[in-house]
Amino acid sequence: MNASPQRLLVVDDELKLRELVKSYLSREGYAVDAVEDGVAMDEYLAKNDVELVILDLMLPGEDGLSIGRRLQQQKKLPFIILSARGEELDKIVGLEMGADDYLSKPFNPRELLARVRSVLRRCAADSQSMPDESKRNMIFGQFHLDVDSHRLIRDNQDIPLTTGEFILLKTFLENPNRVMNRDALLEKTKGYDHSPLDRSVDVCVGRLRRKIEVDPSEPVYLRTIWGSGYLFTIEP
Repeated sequence: MNASPQRLLVVDDELKLRELVKSYLSREGYAVDAVEDGVAMDEYLAKNDVELVILDLMLPGEDGLSIGRRLQQQKKLPFIILSARGEELDKIVGLEMGADDYLSKPFNPRELLARVRSVLRRCAADSQSMPDESKRNMIFGQFHLDVDSHRLIRDNQDIPLTTGEFILLKTFLENPNRVMNRDALLEKTKGYDHSPLDRSVDVCVGRLRRKIEVDPSEPVYLRTIWGSGYLFTIEP
């Protein structure tokens, strides 16, 4: 018996683009629906489960930045941002708020497909239970990363993590006291061909530091090794 296709939701106010993305991704085997704004998205998500949201940044009413924050905080849904604004600052803002990826308009549908597959593959891999207890429960300092539930806990308090933050932190914890360069981390967190100018790892590292370091400007767990990459120390 064939498994049900993974369901995606496109949120974009451009009718032609909605139809293009829906048609292309549907031909690739996904169950795709599309809506025009945040209100319609909320109505859809109240009745349907989806694996991934493809979200336009410039929307009428509530903008994509605000919607993205809600997707992370309330529903823990992975999402990819689409935007006609391709400036580096917009990309950084999108990644800072927890987007799993960012694609500038106009784009090749094949590139969007690669991003969709990569995000879904990462989410699927990290949802699988790990038999080794030491890998399911990772401890560093006063923190506890519960891999099964994707929870970072300190003093019985949950510290919310985006999908990208969780994958990056888990990768560091699996490779303690080892310098990891940006290319290796991009391969772990994205999995597709990336630009040498891709700064998404640096953005995600900055977000992690604000959650685990007493003073993010003077990190003790997650340090930069200039010219080489990043080093994670479990016992600083």
